[in-house]
Amino acid sequence: MSITKKIYFQLVDTWALTKRNLLRYVRLPQLIFFSAVQPIIFLTLFNFVFGGALGHSGAAIHGKYINYLLPGIMVQVTLFGGLQTGIGLATDLNSGIISRFKSLPMSRSAVLMGRTIADMLRNIIVIGIMLVYGYILGFRFYNGAGHAIAMVGIVLLFGFAFSWVAAYFGLLTKDPETAQLAGFIVIFPLTFASAAFVPVASMAGWLQHFANNQPITFATNASRYLAVGLPDNGAIWKVLLWTLGILIIFIPLSVRTYRKRI
Repeated sequence: MSITKKIYFQLVDTWALTKRNLLRYVRLPQLIFFSAVQPIIFLTLFNFVFGGALGHSGAAIHGKYINYLLPGIMVQVTLFGGLQTGIGLATDLNSGIISRFKSLPMSRSAVLMGRTIADMLRNIIVIGIMLVYGYILGFRFYNGAGHAIAMVGIVLLFGFAFSWVAAYFGLLTKDPETAQLAGFIVIFPLTFASAAFVPVASMAGWLQHFANNQPITFATNASRYLAVGLPDNGAIWKVLLWTLGILIIFIPLSVRTYRKRI
């Protein structure tokens, strides 16, 4: 079979499995509901809990904490959405559907691609909800429509890369609850020890070195630059390099682990 035909069948299989995962969201509307509620809860709590204390500090952009907060929350919630990749794959392994896929003449990697792409598409809905609610709370773009679209693209791409990390953990553990816990262990320290919610300068000195050189800070600073014009200090190319590195490492790891599991 020629390379062109292999690529064609790979794309067909990937689209079929992407559609299968998207239809699951349609059949289980509670998944969409809770995906929609989660960002609203995060934005409300963080804005009104931290907003009073930080609204007059370096965390206020154009006089509002929500302008500082929303890009960070957007990165966090997108990563939480990426966790569903690992949970979903672990669930499929336990349900036996993966064994059925094995008996079909289809690409093995398409199973993983279909899952990660579907979760990325779901994140588009989540980001849309966050932006609408953020505008209600007072968030505004100050850097033009082109930069706003670029911000959404970077956040989605970063979340897509993390989906492959979650996929690896899900395939490695083969248990949905363990996959979720493993993902939270990675997300929570990185998120709270970053520039997502407060300026890094307000942290302890030893923590600042870590916070200034980790991917969630780069993703957040890049998003803030594109959204409201805050200096990025090279955050855009740094987060793109991190994203590329994560994909280069975890796509082969996930595919190899998947082949071992089936």
